[in-house]
Amino acid sequence: MNTNSANPRLDSPIMSTIAMVSDKWKVLIICKLRENTLRFNELRRELQGVTQRVLTHQLRELEADGLVTRKVFAEVPPRVEYSLTELGRTLIPVLQQLEEWAHEHSEELATARLKKENAKLLEARAIEAKITLTESLPQAQAVGL
Repeated sequence: MNTNSANPRLDSPIMSTIAMVSDKWKVLIICKLRENTLRFNELRRELQGVTQRVLTHQLRELEADGLVTRKVFAEVPPRVEYSLTELGRTLIPVLQQLEEWAHEHSEELATARLKKENAKLLEARAIEAKITLTESLPQAQAVGL
């Protein structure tokens, strides 16, 4: 696990665990490997949009954390397969619960996000109107209004 003892927040088990799986691709990798052992290119195809470099990096970190195992076959061309370790499999119920929670509360979350975005938009428009008014005032005074 990539813990940083200089960061006291990562000394807590929950924070270090969240940091371990917080990357977008790591959760998706774990979810894809929950049902099957996959070769690198199969995994890359399943995770549309991930680059080879990022996938390699994420798999190495998951392997270092003990969540994923990498099996290399002595073949030409080389074949490498990835699967979840027993420890990695223990995350599946937790991620399933998180997914259920997300589905259950998706409308509430979308509504809250939309309210926040609308408030920011209104604030930006108010600032823009104030700037326009401030710029127009000297011109109006010069004309004698």
